[in-house]
Amino acid sequence: MTLVSTNWLNQNLSKVKIIDASWHLIKNRNAFEEYKREHIRNAIFFDLDKNSNQTKGLPHSHFLPSLKNHEKIVSNMGISNEDQIVIYCHSDLISSCRAWFQLLYFGHNPKLISVLNGGMKKWKLEKKEVTNIETKIVPSKYIANENKNMIKIKSQIDENIIKNKFIILDARSKNRFLGLEPEPRPGIKSGSIEGSKSLPLSELVNSKDNTFLSNEKLKDIFDKTGISGNKIVMSCGSSVSASSLALAYSLINDDYMAKIYIGSWAEYGKK
Repeated sequence: MTLVSTNWLNQNLSKVKIIDASWHLIKNRNAFEEYKREHIRNAIFFDLDKNSNQTKGLPHSHFLPSLKNHEKIVSNMGISNEDQIVIYCHSDLISSCRAWFQLLYFGHNPKLISVLNGGMKKWKLEKKEVTNIETKIVPSKYIANENKNMIKIKSQIDENIIKNKFIILDARSKNRFLGLEPEPRPGIKSGSIEGSKSLPLSELVNSKDNTFLSNEKLKDIFDKTGISGNKIVMSCGSSVSASSLALAYSLINDDYMAKIYIGSWAEYGKK
């Protein structure tokens, strides 16, 4: 149950742990302030910037934290290894999928992690209840287990340009991929990784309510892009929309283990 509907969550609010993983690339929106003003009842805020490894000096990079730091983050959110989790966001990049990826990477049971299809955008369009009441958290003792096969690092990307062991699929806009418009992050050149393919995340979602397209339509789009099999690695600007691409592909390929180039173009395109 990778995706759950707004109606399903509305009927199960007290049975799951809810995470608000909203994150915005544009500077005039503050996800945490928006969360404090309104969120789904019982939701806990997941701060993507603070809960990533920011020590590499790259603008808005979202490298994964250490195992111990992840355990501390999730324990402080009051989440246990046995909890069923539903993640939502209010972001066009569907940043909920980046939190989904992080929890998967650190060993949470895949059957216990879902993303709210349409997120807060669809929730509010349907006039479902939101609140500004602070969610009470009882810290837990979370135990993580790292799966390093889910990420690629820059040296592996460089090696793949020569050996072609996997396909890199880029979730950024077509113009950014082609180098026809500047990157939104300072110090990052335009362009894309040699040999990579383009599939903008915007082509996989309904703009009206941020829901993913039907599985039939997703399959058709991936097929037309020449994507099949399991040797697929997703990339983007900083691993956020890459995670959304990985979730979309997992919806139509049960055997696919989500894989992303964790540094993405924020690392690879650094001047």
